[in-house]
Amino acid sequence: MSIYQLGQRLCRMYLSSMFKIEVIGKENIPKDGSVLLCCNHISNLDPPLLGAYIERQIYYMAKQELFEKPILKGLLPKLGAFPVRRGMSDKQALRTGMNLLKDGGMIGLFPEGTRSKDGSLGKGLAGAGFFALRTNAQVIPCAIIGPYQRGKKVKMVYGKPMDFDSIREQKVSADEATQLIMDEIGKIITSHQDK
Repeated sequence: MSIYQLGQRLCRMYLSSMFKIEVIGKENIPKDGSVLLCCNHISNLDPPLLGAYIERQIYYMAKQELFEKPILKGLLPKLGAFPVRRGMSDKQALRTGMNLLKDGGMIGLFPEGTRSKDGSLGKGLAGAGFFALRTNAQVIPCAIIGPYQRGKKVKMVYGKPMDFDSIREQKVSADEATQLIMDEIGKIITSHQDK
């Protein structure tokens, strides 16, 4: 068992003991090939939840500051995380992400770039659109519907893959591509709230 798989198991145990987790749409995740999971961001628990209940490994961008902490510096790469400097164009992080996708990996992204303070869906940053347009990755919009309150239901919804081949042909900008992804995330949230 890899450190990632052990981490997955521990996260499942913790999340399932704290909340009533409902996972919807796991069948929408391809068993192989490059995948971009794009999800809303409401809590620090979102990254573990996004990957805890599916089989494939997810790679994540994580803020550079986390890699400067003694224990996390060695642990995060083993858990599939790679650093990104926030607030600027980090070419190294973009290159790492592109290479992972070109090698058939799966990246989990939170296009908003930071947690929503009130739980509402914010504006997405261009990075998600950049990856979606520059690779042949399958783009899967995802939504976490909370809030995370002990004993309450938390939904992890994986949407159907978006038809990004036609979007790529339209020569849209990275910002426009991100907005299309955010629109899909918004639709998932709306259709699964209060159900």
